[in-house]
Amino acid sequence: MDVFTAIKDRRSSRDFLTDPIEDGVIIKVLDAAMWAPSPRNAQPWEFIVIKNQEIKQKIYLESEERRKWLLEKSGWKWLGSYSAEFLLRVPVIIAVVGNPERTGVDKFLKGDGMGYQHACSAAVQNMLLAAHAIGLASLWFTIYDYDVIREILNIEYPKVPLAMVCLGKPAGEPNRISRKDVSEVTKFLV
Repeated sequence: MDVFTAIKDRRSSRDFLTDPIEDGVIIKVLDAAMWAPSPRNAQPWEFIVIKNQEIKQKIYLESEERRKWLLEKSGWKWLGSYSAEFLLRVPVIIAVVGNPERTGVDKFLKGDGMGYQHACSAAVQNMLLAAHAIGLASLWFTIYDYDVIREILNIEYPKVPLAMVCLGKPAGEPNRISRKDVSEVTKFLV
């Protein structure tokens, strides 16, 4: 699959079949993550592959608590009807854990060293594109409290569970969404 096609055709999905995903396929997706760029090539990521239903249940319950809190805090109406029940059905959740101690020179600049977060984001994007290329549905999920997920997944501080990548066979076609034209968000300085 051409990279531009993969980028434009990939969509987030919350509709997964419960069919298991083979470990070899998961490793292939994780291998794509490993090739993401990172400051100083520090590769500040770790991955936790979650198939255990009890752990998925705990993540779901935390997500529901956080959704309710966010609805109250933000007033965003869409959160009132948002459901994370797909977390109970998706066969695989991969926690992407970032290590702030493995960031770049940005740790000496304003912003408290966010390079490790950017690197982990690039790893997530690689995972999503790899999943799409091999016919899996995926979702970049972040509605949870870091400290609660640290406890659930036994992640030592200061490591941060930056994202959950949900992987499974698609149960339907994901929604097609539009993007702004590049000319609306681009400025050339010549």
